Amino acid sequence: MEKIIVPIDFSKYSEHALEAAAILAKKNNAEILALHMLEMSDGLFSSSDAGQKPKVLFFLKLAEQKFEEFLNKDYLKGIKITPIVKQFKVFSEVSEVGEQHNADLIVMGSHGVSGFTEVFVGSNTEKVVRHSKIPVLVIKQKPNNLNFETVIFASNFSEEAVGPYIKALKMLPETSKMQLLYVNVPGENFKSTSEMEQQVASFLKKADGNLDQLNTVNYVSDYSIEKGIVNFSNLVGADLIMMPTHGRKGLAHFFEGSISEDLVNHANLPVMTFKI
Repeated sequence: MEKIIVPIDFSKYSEHALEAAAILAKKNNAEILALHMLEMSDGLFSSSDAGQKPKVLFFLKLAEQKFEEFLNKDYLKGIKITPIVKQFKVFSEVSEVGEQHNADLIVMGSHGVSGFTEVFVGSNTEKVVRHSKIPVLVIKQKPNNLNFETVIFASNFSEEAVGPYIKALKMLPETSKMQLLYVNVPGENFKSTSEMEQQVASFLKKADGNLDQLNTVNYVSDYSIEKGIVNFSNLVGADLIMMPTHGRKGLAHFFEGSISEDLVNHANLPVMTFKI
């Protein structure tokens, strides 16, 4: 892990993310790319009015000054920090900036949303999870040590999840203990015990040929996958939930939803997602 990107909106949640990124950066000798998305009207940039240019420069300078003050934190001392100010809509271009700078991870804070707001607005963090090709770590609270000793990798263990699983293994320190989790739910996706075991065995064989991991597979039943993941994570005292995501968009996302985005909104634990 060499570069970690942290979107900053000056809220306490983005400060939680910045502090978490600092912990990870010190452990990995990584650089932090602190990204502030300056929300300004496109008209200010496209206007032919010469009087608009000083306004744009003023707002840019003001943002840079506020950004510099925000980054003056004791926990950032000794870490290489690269501040980036962009005029973008926060949710759709964070991943693009990360790719341009070859970032390995996006760390974001989130307070979660629910009810009417969740359906019709969603959260910026949720939208980054949906769009990002780079792994996203979502932090809900002020971080402690982020040792990630007990980690849950939740999946349906289909072939398309092999890539995210391999990436997840590479992201973890050697001291982490990963537990694989399959949540069985009622309905058309219900599987028998033997069907689940065969699917996971086939998955592990394709992933790395290490069938010893079968000893760390957990099968639980619940009314929804999200509830199964949260309940099991609480039961074993997990420090981190990792999972692949399709990043569905448009009508498919509206009608089918996304388990990873639901977890980002509702789980108190850190959640790390990997795009399929």
